[in-house]
Amino acid sequence: MSPASDNRPTASNEAGKPRRILRLHQAVTLIVGLVIGAGIFKTPAVVANLTGETGAMFSAWILGGLVSLVGALCYAELACAYPDAGGDYHFLQKAYGRSVSFLFGWARLSVITTGSIALLAFVFGDYMNRIVPLDIAGIVSGPFLYAIAVILVLSWLNIRNIRTGMTTQSLFTGLQVLCLVLIVATALYLLASGTSEPVTHTPPVEPSGTSPFFSANFGLAMVFVLLTFGGWNEAAYISAEIRDGHRNMVRALVFSIAIITALYLLVTWAYWQGLGFAGMAASAAIAADLMQMAFGGTARKIISLMVAISTLTSINATIIVGARTSYAMGRDWHVLRKLGVWDARRDTPVNALYIQCLASLALVILGTLIGSGFKSMVEFTAPVFWLFFLLSGISLFVLRMRDPHTPRPFRVPFYPVLPLIFCLTCCYMLWSSLSYVYDQSLGGINAAWIGVAVLLPGLVFLWIINRMDTDKNQTETPADT
Repeated sequence: MSPASDNRPTASNEAGKPRRILRLHQAVTLIVGLVIGAGIFKTPAVVANLTGETGAMFSAWILGGLVSLVGALCYAELACAYPDAGGDYHFLQKAYGRSVSFLFGWARLSVITTGSIALLAFVFGDYMNRIVPLDIAGIVSGPFLYAIAVILVLSWLNIRNIRTGMTTQSLFTGLQVLCLVLIVATALYLLASGTSEPVTHTPPVEPSGTSPFFSANFGLAMVFVLLTFGGWNEAAYISAEIRDGHRNMVRALVFSIAIITALYLLVTWAYWQGLGFAGMAASAAIAADLMQMAFGGTARKIISLMVAISTLTSINATIIVGARTSYAMGRDWHVLRKLGVWDARRDTPVNALYIQCLASLALVILGTLIGSGFKSMVEFTAPVFWLFFLLSGISLFVLRMRDPHTPRPFRVPFYPVLPLIFCLTCCYMLWSSLSYVYDQSLGGINAAWIGVAVLLPGLVFLWIINRMDTDKNQTETPADT
């Protein structure tokens, strides 16, 4: 699709604009699919090991749901006051200007979103290759082939139109929830047959007598819990497309967090009931261990299929919301105007989806060449993610002070207490991710430099396009007569 002939920064948007066509249930399936990933098949074992006590373990998951709900309420106010397909990008631009929002968009396009798509595609490929191997001539090529195929197919479905993408998302999310229900049903079967482990297997309290709720390990457990809850903020990217947005955006976020928290608690209960606390804490593959007790040798393929479905759901949802950041960048920067084209017939940012697909495929190839280092590279960008997440939280305060007259159909209750809790949580997660990354290395180089390596090219690119936009505006300004 060719860009509009007008040279104004917003001209590329004249081909079409986001329409409010998404229903509440579609928004909920998108958010649930974004949040629930492969982590729930492994993280509960880590949390059990770190908390060391049954009550603390369940409390960590409840607290994770409450913190996520607080953050969701903050995002609901921003999304209702400033509905835009750019989501966080738009909030950051309103609060801090184009430069900060550009760096956020650059980080998402270069690594955070596209890297997540590529990494999830590899996970999908690994597990699908266990079910239906596609290795060629004895070479382990199946994961690569599956990864390439899933990105191409899901990108194509979303490029067709938003209805195809959201129908696919609803189907995948339904299957994903069924997988979690199957885990709970397995625990009930083991309980009824008398083959589950006693749930009283709880390690003794720490010798120091320190409450598990105030130990350093509990804080680390919360890091894993909140990572498993991560992704609900992406709902902001459909704030301009959801019907009755002022009401349904709040509902979508609250309903989604409630559903996710309930599912996480049920699945954690299933692991605890089936394996016992000690079995949970010691397990390296908790879902597989539970299924092994019920289904024997077929458990491995069942778990592989479950994980594959969960990653499919997350990939498709990430493709939908990820391209909208690039679309928002294209509206604001003349040099990137082709990214800012919205196809009114398909109700999608088609060019942004094409670029995202190509970038994700490039990262799959890179990941194949450098192996597990690619996984580390994506994980080590966590501080960059939490930095911008914190800035989004602070933008709520900034915009309330700077822009008090903008209608706010929804306001965060108990302001400023709840937004402060959200911002302090982001600070803690930023500090935790920095501490973790600082202790790691990649190729002999301290991993703390990964975030710098992501943002530095963005700064250079920002300087270049600023100059190009300035030169363009000067050329088009008519001479004074």
